[in-house]
Amino acid sequence: MGSLTPLQKDIQRLAKANHTIIFSHNYQPPEIQAIADYVGDSFGLCQKAQQIEADTILFCGVRFMAETAAILNPDKLVLIPDPSARCPMAAQLPANLIQEAKKQHPGVPVVLYVNTTAEAKAEADVICTSSNLCIILKALDTNPVLFGPDGNMAEYAHHVCGYEVIPIPDYGFCHVHVTFSFDPQVLQWKETHPNAKLLVHPECAWNIQEQADFIGSTGQMLQYARASPNDTFIICTEVDLVTRMRSEMPEKTFIPALDYAICKAMKKITLEKVKASLLNNQYQVTVPKPIADKARMAIQRMLDLTS
Repeated sequence: MGSLTPLQKDIQRLAKANHTIIFSHNYQPPEIQAIADYVGDSFGLCQKAQQIEADTILFCGVRFMAETAAILNPDKLVLIPDPSARCPMAAQLPANLIQEAKKQHPGVPVVLYVNTTAEAKAEADVICTSSNLCIILKALDTNPVLFGPDGNMAEYAHHVCGYEVIPIPDYGFCHVHVTFSFDPQVLQWKETHPNAKLLVHPECAWNIQEQADFIGSTGQMLQYARASPNDTFIICTEVDLVTRMRSEMPEKTFIPALDYAICKAMKKITLEKVKASLLNNQYQVTVPKPIADKARMAIQRMLDLTS
């Protein structure tokens, strides 16, 4: 991603002096990815959060990701550069909706997508990510399960994993990924680049998933592109995954299926906010202990089932 600017170098010096590890999600802009110690998808960063020895984690992502890091690291300081960086989909599944679904379907296991609040995770039997949903469902080996909040992931669970899910809520979606269903440009790319591989995130609607050469998380898309003999790929997810792909595999061509597929919540993180967070230990992410203890069991079960 090129040489670092003076501001980026200042951030890295501050982080080292403060014994801070910087995490960045794949959807962060390139200038943030460049200063991170670890860049990855939700599952990869969950795993890494358990392994680090630093005093502080500074999470460049949205709040549920920082909450997950705080839950897994109760003895560490977890910071987020902008506390208003929140995932709209996570807000679609408050804990009371899960409680109501449990009453309506007693005994049915609750599998929640990692894109949920800590309060929601505390109601789950197990958490999943877009990279391990099929593994989790196979390990549970029960039909049906309650699943939320993403309805398109529920379709993926049915069509790809082969399991029945009861979605909670009925309308759950990622506002970035649903856009791929409505723009004909997405599938027109296949006509203009017939040899390209179409890589699709499972948060996209099924009509896009069923056209894919590969369906997977952002981390799995990276792995697929690295291993593939193909040199051209059409990418159906947030645009800054393409940023990382182009940086790490400059010999290959990566086409964003929609160049306006941008998560505005992710882009709230800026270098200036990162530096301020490091200088002032702002903004700390905390989860009340009763909620954290319950949520940790569901997250740990995911990690155990996928280790």
